[in-house]
Amino acid sequence: MNTLSKIVIPIFVVFVVFYGFKKKVSIYDAFLEGAKEGLMISFNIFPSIIAMVFAINIFLDSNFVYEVLSIFRPILEFVNIPLEIMPMALLRPISGTATLAIMNDIFINYGPDSYAGRLASVLQGCTDTTIYVLALYFSSIGIKKTRYSLPVGLFADLVGITVAFLITMLFF
Repeated sequence: MNTLSKIVIPIFVVFVVFYGFKKKVSIYDAFLEGAKEGLMISFNIFPSIIAMVFAINIFLDSNFVYEVLSIFRPILEFVNIPLEIMPMALLRPISGTATLAIMNDIFINYGPDSYAGRLASVLQGCTDTTIYVLALYFSSIGIKKTRYSLPVGLFADLVGITVAFLITMLFF
């Protein structure tokens, strides 16, 4: 298996080069055009990334989330969900980086093998950064009408969060 994984990419590159020759495509020019488009997309996305990271860091550093969620502490304790997980569950659709920072804090404070650490890990794997994807990628290629993308993505995140809680309660 290790040998196979080392040769897959070179075989794919050779296949693309031969396919390009067969179709009489200027491979080098097509590669350069793709690289230019990739750089332009990166330059278009960069300001949005900086703004989002800046806003989320201010939001997290203010401890506003923890103060608001402390109202729900009795309910969360009843269903065996640590309060520290909830900001991660709420921010996961917005930013993967912010939730990784929260998960790192949970690992430091409780340990990765604790119930909170395992729940944070499962939650990180069961959800996606829906709003981040819609805001960044849709805007970078000019999609204006997202139609059902946001509600369906947020519903999928809600299902992922619920399943993460259930899986962690069942197995850990």
